[in-house]
Amino acid sequence: MNNMHAQILTLFPDMFPATLGQALAGKALADGKWSYTTTNLRDFATDNYKTVDDTPFGGGAGMVMKPDIIHAAVQSLPRTGRMIYFSPRGKLLDQKLAKELSAEKTLTLLCGRYEGVDQRVLDHHQFEEISIGDYILSGGEIAAQILLDTVIRLLPGVLGNAETHAEESFSGNLLEYPHYTRPAEWEGKKVPEILLLGHHQRIKDWRLEQQLAITRARRPDLLERHNKGEYGNQPAAKGENDDK
Repeated sequence: MNNMHAQILTLFPDMFPATLGQALAGKALADGKWSYTTTNLRDFATDNYKTVDDTPFGGGAGMVMKPDIIHAAVQSLPRTGRMIYFSPRGKLLDQKLAKELSAEKTLTLLCGRYEGVDQRVLDHHQFEEISIGDYILSGGEIAAQILLDTVIRLLPGVLGNAETHAEESFSGNLLEYPHYTRPAEWEGKKVPEILLLGHHQRIKDWRLEQQLAITRARRPDLLERHNKGEYGNQPAAKGENDDK
């Protein structure tokens, strides 16, 4: 059991655990497979107004989170582990990175607000910048929840079936094949006949063909990485609905 611990530096501690307290992540939390603490950055402000930001040097719109406040919050932690700051300019979160992070005992997640964080404190503590996509959020809290969800489900015993990880989307840089269940005919649409024949190898081959076709059409960049064997060539399968 990894017993991963997440330390979340935020202006909004009540935003946690949110979805992480439900379903797979919530059960893993209750079972002690992971834990978290929140640190309210305002607790380290030194004025009566609990000020955590100030105007940027050089001008410009918005406010910047102060380095001394964040530094004091980091120093209050018993240990830091791997330190992450959520930023659009960071390394893109993908399944390979999630797997790497799932091996860490401690993650310290800095959730920025306003226009961002003073660069000096990021450099001083060697925060690793990670992005969850090419878009802008109001703050890092939702990004932290997304990262933690991707990591928690990779912890030993969370999914309950070690084979599931090898079959998931992105594990081999291929998108999922289509899924079908009962009834075999719905609204005049039938399940592909090959799935009803009980021939496991032919079903496996069909699913791989579907994955290749879907990935080629929708994410040719992933297909190129798959063909290069960057992360191995395990076929992808199950995806989002693991709470059963």
